[in-house]
Amino acid sequence: MRTFAIGDIHGGLKALTQVLNQLELKDGDKIIFMGDYVDGWSESAQVVDTLIDLSKKIDCIFIKGNHDVWCEDWLKNDTVNPSWYMHGGKETMESYHYFSIAEKKEHIAFFENAKMYYLDNNNRLFLHAGFTSMHGVEKEPFQKTFCLDRTLWEMAVSMDKNIAKDTSFYPKRLQHYKEIYIGHTPTTNYGIPTPVNIANLWNIDTGAAFKGKITAINIDTKAYFQSDNLPGLYPNEKGRN
Repeated sequence: MRTFAIGDIHGGLKALTQVLNQLELKDGDKIIFMGDYVDGWSESAQVVDTLIDLSKKIDCIFIKGNHDVWCEDWLKNDTVNPSWYMHGGKETMESYHYFSIAEKKEHIAFFENAKMYYLDNNNRLFLHAGFTSMHGVEKEPFQKTFCLDRTLWEMAVSMDKNIAKDTSFYPKRLQHYKEIYIGHTPTTNYGIPTPVNIANLWNIDTGAAFKGKITAINIDTKAYFQSDNLPGLYPNEKGRN
């Protein structure tokens, strides 16, 4: 049995299909999706449809991202967050144009059932963005932090790599878990097109919303699989650029 984590998708169904084809999934495999399924490229609703269908064949864990929260709110209440609209919401709304009420209700259920974080049996943590509590995710006071936090990543980026793990100076948030997997902050912001590992933290958002790729990583072997760059797959679109 293999377990893969897949980073931010942002409506890029063509890229997601490329990645899934590379994985050559088999019975017993598991995929942990890291959130932000929508907003960016033109196939957000179709991405959600594909994930729902895939979950009927393969063991899937779906993490909720901040863009998914906005989309869920729109589907439920028809409320359009202005910030969301400007950052991919417009394209997501258009992708739902031909979807029936029943199909939209199925997507609402998908978002409602998505997890804020997932902790596996090997003490590996998966969440979209990060957390702030020094006592771990169970003590996080604000649920929305899991979708929005960047301080965990920024701490890792700036930390002194020479700090020993067994000293009081080592960041406590990193000590709770064997490994932590996140998305949310594109590695391409730092000029890196591949997953980034700092200490026990893995960032697998490789900029699919913008000019990068969708990435899947085997969490045991650390082999990773990537799509083409999204602008090449959607040449007549801007994504979130």
